[in-house]
Amino acid sequence: MALVELTETFTWQGRRIAWGRSGSGPAVVFCHGTPWSSWLWRPFAEALAGEFTVYLWDLPGYGRSSKDAEHPVDFGVQAGAFAALLAHWQLDRPHVVAHDIGGIVSLRTHLTHGGPYASLLLADVVAIPPAGSPFYRYVQEYAEVLAQLPPYIHEAVVRAYIAGASHRGLLDADLDALTAPWLGPEGQPAFYRQIADFDERYLVETEESLARLDLPVAVVWGVEDTWIPLATGERLAAAIPGARITRVPGAGHLVHLDAPAALATALRSWLADQ
Repeated sequence: MALVELTETFTWQGRRIAWGRSGSGPAVVFCHGTPWSSWLWRPFAEALAGEFTVYLWDLPGYGRSSKDAEHPVDFGVQAGAFAALLAHWQLDRPHVVAHDIGGIVSLRTHLTHGGPYASLLLADVVAIPPAGSPFYRYVQEYAEVLAQLPPYIHEAVVRAYIAGASHRGLLDADLDALTAPWLGPEGQPAFYRQIADFDERYLVETEESLARLDLPVAVVWGVEDTWIPLATGERLAAAIPGARITRVPGAGHLVHLDAPAALATALRSWLADQ
């Protein structure tokens, strides 16, 4: 199995975007969500690298990419960054696979910036309203205060928040890996900043444009997702011309870790169909 390491850097509007590539064949680009990083998609990318050229990247403000306080990380910015990255890679209609806010980022990149895709797979994505939670609303009001929490309290908050995305429960090693980018003097304020920059108007705009999608789209959803209920995924699939939905029993929002075999099967089947 080929490893996919984020050994490359792309600079865009002062931001440093970490990315990596491996394999050969048709291009497949993975987009992560919040509060995650490309780490979630890595085993799936590595499993496909024997048949595809796979690309992983960390959104600005996430993972191993830069987290400068002066740089906004809203969905408009992220879509612009993704469009620029696709142009940098000089890809001709890659397959795009997205999770969580990777959904709104990839959709907006295609609909607003004209990013050309061969197909799009959306797994438990943030794409249409409503979105957010009482925790989100609290953070948006007190982001600067929360950024000053004692580190041990902040870590406990982040770990509890991340753990709630899994239906089956996370292994300690997985929880550690997902929490690590949000710790320390750079990671702590970045965690609250990306929530404070959440703006639902982008979701409203995207929902109004879904009928314009003219590419193959698959929707995959964890039946037990408590962050974004299955009903939202079903409504999303119904709004996209020709989209099909795969429901994954026993999986929450972190379908990658709750049901990796089911997600890998759905992904490989989708790419084979294309």
